[in-house]
Amino acid sequence: MTGNMTGNMTGSKIGSRRERRSLLPEVQEELRLREELKKNALPTAAYCRRSVMDTDEYSIENQIAIVHGYIAENPELRLTDTYVDNGISGTSFDRPEWKRMMRDVQNGRISCIVVKDLSRFARDYVEAGAYIEDVFPKLGVRFIAITDNYDNTAGDTIKNP
Repeated sequence: MTGNMTGNMTGSKIGSRRERRSLLPEVQEELRLREELKKNALPTAAYCRRSVMDTDEYSIENQIAIVHGYIAENPELRLTDTYVDNGISGTSFDRPEWKRMMRDVQNGRISCIVVKDLSRFARDYVEAGAYIEDVFPKLGVRFIAITDNYDNTAGDTIKNP
């Protein structure tokens, strides 16, 4: 019985290898296409903000993990830089990393901005609306708020990772 089990196990391993070999060209092609997409991908900013009043749910580490994960799962996006305003209120856009990111947008270094959610982007909804509806479209910037399912190029909804 041991011999049969070993034989069956070996047989199944060989079968698995054959299956893997037959899938190899497909996998290689998919990897090649992903690399091609990444080369042509939008240079993307990960923007994270946390005020002093936020809970752990909004920790910088948590936001970075979510935003970087989203960018990694979407081959049309290429992470260019991460901008973090830690301990700064979202009621004003007078934030050092926000300003640095917007300079990079204006210099053509960034074409897409990804945030965890709209509250990390801004708390002033009038000014946030001006960016989303006016500034970003004029600059040709794609804007994505992951947990709010917002993407200004996808009819206001996105696929969740």
